[in-house]
Amino acid sequence: MKWFLDVLRGMVIGLANVIPGVSGGTMMVSMGIYDKLIWSINHLFKAFKKAFTILLPYVVGMVLAILLGAVGLKKAFASFPLPTNALFIGLILGSLPFILREMKGEKIGWQGVVIFLLFFALVVGLKVVEGENRAELRLNALEIVKLFLLGAVASAAMVIPGVSGSMILKTLGYYEPVVTEGIPGLLKGLTSQDWGLFGHSVGILLPFGLGILFGIFGIARLIAFLMKKWKGRTYCAILGMVAASPVVILMDTSIYEGFSLWIGLFSAAALALGAFCAMKLGGDPEPAKAA
Repeated sequence: MKWFLDVLRGMVIGLANVIPGVSGGTMMVSMGIYDKLIWSINHLFKAFKKAFTILLPYVVGMVLAILLGAVGLKKAFASFPLPTNALFIGLILGSLPFILREMKGEKIGWQGVVIFLLFFALVVGLKVVEGENRAELRLNALEIVKLFLLGAVASAAMVIPGVSGSMILKTLGYYEPVVTEGIPGLLKGLTSQDWGLFGHSVGILLPFGLGILFGIFGIARLIAFLMKKWKGRTYCAILGMVAASPVVILMDTSIYEGFSLWIGLFSAAALALGAFCAMKLGGDPEPAKAA
């Protein structure tokens, strides 16, 4: 049962990572598993068996959700934009008590307040400058290097609570080529045996995926260092980014199209469901430790 619940938690993280404006790192915090996953990433080679056992169900859930989300979420957001966003806002709001509990007794001071405000403003600012441009991909050596670097940047944003990797991709014009076309193209090419489409999709996703792995390991080490040195103030930064996430989602005016009383009630129910799921999927508050 625990393994199954961890797969579900991984699916929540994976779905969040393909939605512009929603952070996979925020979902990790909301479910109380952030410290545990950061520890596991940092100790994958030092304590391989323990770290791999912890990470496996989350990775399985994330892969399943990303494949599903790249296809299904596009339809959900097109058909029910406000209720779907409200569900994720509920998940985010459900994380706030956990963060505050982690900050209890930690040194914060006025510096912590400034850090909170700066990181809140950073996340909102990223939304303000979000672009609608779209990159045209031509697979050559330079484009492959760019995809690798984009994967590293996006993965770092995926791990940092409150910062959306998909929003970074959208800002740079690579969200559609990578997420809404690259992933479905891989599946369509495989199922229809269209090997030209399959090869093109692999050419996009392989360097991007390698960049993701590089970025995740790099940022996990940085976060572990910050948590060890300045845990309270690091959580102030996390709290600022998490608190900004619902604001960023609600700034998207397109989600209010076709609003009605029934949609409002449905959205309120989705918000409550998200908060309920955050509580039920909450993991152990204690981080994993080496055997």
